Amino acid sequence: MQPFVRFIRFIRSIRRSLAGLVLVFSTLTLSVGVACGQASAPPIQLAQNITDGCVIRGAYDPQQDYFPQKVDLDYSSAWNVEYYRNYKVINVTNPWTGASETFQYVLVQCGTPAPSEEDYPDAQFIEVPIDTIVMLSTTYLPHLVDLEVLDSLVGIETIDYVNSQEVIDRYHQGNIAEVGSGAGVNIEQILDLDPDVVMASGSGVPEYDTHPTLIENGIAAAINADWMEQSPLGRAEWVKFTAMFYNREAQSSRLFDDIEQRYTDLMNQIQNVSDRPTVFNNLPWQGTWYVPGGQSFSAQMMDDAGASYLWRDNNSTGSLALDFEAVYERAIDADFWLIFGQGMQGIDDLVASDERFGDFTAVQRGRVYANDARVNANGGNDYFESGVVNPDAVLADLVKIFHPELVPDHTLTYYRRLTPSSSDEFSSRIFLPLIKRQ
Repeated sequence: MQPFVRFIRFIRSIRRSLAGLVLVFSTLTLSVGVACGQASAPPIQLAQNITDGCVIRGAYDPQQDYFPQKVDLDYSSAWNVEYYRNYKVINVTNPWTGASETFQYVLVQCGTPAPSEEDYPDAQFIEVPIDTIVMLSTTYLPHLVDLEVLDSLVGIETIDYVNSQEVIDRYHQGNIAEVGSGAGVNIEQILDLDPDVVMASGSGVPEYDTHPTLIENGIAAAINADWMEQSPLGRAEWVKFTAMFYNREAQSSRLFDDIEQRYTDLMNQIQNVSDRPTVFNNLPWQGTWYVPGGQSFSAQMMDDAGASYLWRDNNSTGSLALDFEAVYERAIDADFWLIFGQGMQGIDDLVASDERFGDFTAVQRGRVYANDARVNANGGNDYFESGVVNPDAVLADLVKIFHPELVPDHTLTYYRRLTPSSSDEFSSRIFLPLIKRQ
C-alpha cells in the first residue's frame, strides 16, 4: 500500500475513534441519568449522518436511525435508494443502453452489523463513510471537490484530460496515482492502493468495461450511469449518488438545490420568449453526421434555453446517424450552429474542411459556437467535467447565445464563438453570398 494511502487511513482512523467516543459519551450520559432514578428516556436520535467516523463496539443501537439526513431524487431515473436504520441500498437500474443487468450496493454504517447476504445475494457490501476512492472518469471529479472529500481520491484513469486544478495539484504532490481503465486498467496498482470503492461507468462491452475485472479481484466497483439521464438536472443530481458513499446526503442536497434554483430561474426567463431561433449540431464524422435525438439530453437543454432544435420532433434519446444531404437540406437556413468539441479554431477552419459549410446561414452570419472554450493542453474538455455538474452554467451560456438580452452580464464559460478570418478574400468568399440572398 502506498505511503500516502497509509497516511490518509491513519488520520481517518483517529477521526473515526473520536467520532465513536462522542457516541459512547452520549450513551453513557443517558445510562447514568436512568440509573440515578430519572424517568426513562427514548433512545438518543442522531441529528445528522456520521460523515467522519464509525460506531464503535458497544455503542450500536438497533433502534437508532443512523441516516437521519436522506436524499430525495427529483430528476434522476437511472438509480434509486432505500433507507434502513443502519444501512441503505442503492439500485442502479439503467447502467447503459440496452442493459439487461442492474447493480445493487448495500452501504452499511461503519461499526454496525450488515444485513444478511442472503437478503441481497447480488449486491456489493460497502462500509460507509468510505475513506478512499478511485475514479475512472473526469465527470465525477467535481463531486469530490464540491462535497469537500477530495482528500479521499487516491487514483484516476489519467491526469491528461483533467481540468480541475485541485486534482492536478494533488496529483503533482504524489497523492493521486494513474491506474488506466478498460482493458488497460492496472489491477495490481489498484490492489496496492486498496481503495474502498472504484467508481466507473459501464457499456456492456467487455473489452471496454473495467468493473468485471475489479469485482473478480474483490474490489468494490460502483457504476455511475449519469450519462444515461435524459435531462441536464437528472445528470447533475448524480452528485447525490457519490455523496451516498460519504454519508454526505445533506451537503449534496444543498448543492443540488442551488443548481436547480439557478437553472429553473433561467428557464423562467425563457418562458415568455416568443422568438425561438432554430439550431442544429455537430459535424460529419467519417461520412456520417450524428445529431442529437429529439428526446436527448442535448435537445432538452436547447429547448430549455429557448431555441428550436431542428430534430426536436424525433423520439430518439440517443444520436441520429444522417448523411450530409439530409442535414444540409434541413439546416441550411438555421439561425445557429453548435459544434461539440471537434477542434475547429475559427470559421475559416470550418469552411476549409468542407466548402459546403460556407452555404449555411449560421456560418455566413457568424453564429457558429463550439463547446470547447475550456480545453487543456491534451484535449480534456471541461464541458464534460465541471459542465455536467453545473448545467446551470451551461444553460446560461446557451441563453447568452440565443437570447443575449436576457443575460447581459453573463460571459460565456464553456462555449465560444467561432470568429471569421479577417482576410478580405475569406470575408468576400463567405459573406458575399449572404448579401446576395438578402
